[in-house]
Amino acid sequence: MHPLISESKAIIFDMDGLLINSEPYWKIAEKKVFRKLGLTLTDTLLQQVMGFRLSEVVTHWYQYQPWQNPNFEQTENEILECVEILIQEHAEAMPGVYELLAFLAAQNIPMALASSSAMSLINMVIDKLAINRYFDVVCSAEIEPYGKPHPGIFLTAAKKLNAIPSNCLVIEDSINGVIAAKAARMKCVAVPELASASDKRFAIADLQLASLENLLW
Repeated sequence: MHPLISESKAIIFDMDGLLINSEPYWKIAEKKVFRKLGLTLTDTLLQQVMGFRLSEVVTHWYQYQPWQNPNFEQTENEILECVEILIQEHAEAMPGVYELLAFLAAQNIPMALASSSAMSLINMVIDKLAINRYFDVVCSAEIEPYGKPHPGIFLTAAKKLNAIPSNCLVIEDSINGVIAAKAARMKCVAVPELASASDKRFAIADLQLASLENLLW
């Protein structure tokens, strides 16, 4: 067991790109919907909003390049609907997810899932992966005043776990999530996707790994 795990009283997981390989489907959905609005978004541009709430994603791109007759709620719903279909049909658990969750559960370490995604999507992913039994707390940033990189969702998760923030370990894949974890005064393991792994900002994490599997050794 890695020392960061053994020293933690509670562990908080992100979801998209960490527990399930959903980031490619978010990119597909965002490119498709925003293309209809006149925006051409590249993978590099989309890295900027990884970890954001969907409402913040839409606002971000509207500020970047406004479109006519904006209906933010409709745009959000179109992206979410597309993502849910793609994830339900294609997404799989990331390597090491089941092994790590089972190991932590055997150690009786309290666990929370804290995602920027809508609760409807969180519940769908939990059901798809059949991992509901592992989490004592499930939180969506959609009900927080601010999304990541604000620490609010992680502080909410810690409170619901009855854990002191400094005793919590966050496992994240996005730089915005890592910033949020450190702002909450929590330890953080970063497991970024290969395309963003060289981002020097991940240096603020306590540990950077290529896969969740590496936490078991």
